[in-house]
Amino acid sequence: MASTENWDLARAFLAVVETGSLSGAARTLGLTQPTIGRQIGEFETQLGVPLFTRSRHGVRPTQAALDLKPHVETMAAAMAAMKRAASGEADDARGTVRLTASEFMGAAVLPPMLARFQDEHRGIAVELVLSNRITDLLRHEADIAVRMVRPDQAALVARHIGRLPVSLYAHRDYVARRGMPTTLEDLTTHAVIGFDADPWSARALAAQGVPATRDLFKLRTDSDMAQLAALRAGYGIGGCQDAFARRDPNLVPVMPGALDLALDCWLVMHEDLRESRRVRLLFDHLAAELTAYLRN
Repeated sequence: MASTENWDLARAFLAVVETGSLSGAARTLGLTQPTIGRQIGEFETQLGVPLFTRSRHGVRPTQAALDLKPHVETMAAAMAAMKRAASGEADDARGTVRLTASEFMGAAVLPPMLARFQDEHRGIAVELVLSNRITDLLRHEADIAVRMVRPDQAALVARHIGRLPVSLYAHRDYVARRGMPTTLEDLTTHAVIGFDADPWSARALAAQGVPATRDLFKLRTDSDMAQLAALRAGYGIGGCQDAFARRDPNLVPVMPGALDLALDCWLVMHEDLRESRRVRLLFDHLAAELTAYLRN
């Protein structure tokens, strides 16, 4: 499936799987619904298997489609990487760099750093992908990753930025209304912001002796940014990176030292991209900015 026509069929297939309907795929790709339907039909004919079952609720992928999906995702990542590579010469400070980070880092921490990078390198466009999933750099799903876990894959260039301590905080208005807890047991009488179904958060808090069941939380969400928004709105007490909270005068520490949580911060890229100037420029810029973020 190397031709442009075959890629168009595979791309339509992936869009239908991800959106769950022909109309959704059409909106995503900027095509008409009949065109998507024709492309899916052609793809099924080429492969010799049905890929979707139709119903009044939309379309559902068959087992063959589910088996095919990761291969088409690999193809999509490769096509995107080819377009980024073609967007500028290796030694040029222009083109596109795809950066992935967790929801919190990408939405709360990186934007001012990227703004400063854009001021210095106006010929470079950044594609920012927010996901708490570990993006596969070996499949070129991204060029650079900001990760909270140590990378264990070969063929990656990794720089350890440092550790990001996480502590409990509350908005000063909340403390004025509800008072300040003095022990972990006091949290049961407060509006605590926490996870909904995230197993990592549950394990991390349990390791600190915190009664980390969902029942503890008066607001439950697995969205890091929703937790931060609630914290800043004065909803209650929640965890926040110390480096971030220090920059917000309205956030005050709650029981400093009660928790001993920290995230490892790593900056990672594929070793094949070391000679790409635009990738290296962003990598070095983020390394310096993230180091300053941890220390200031």
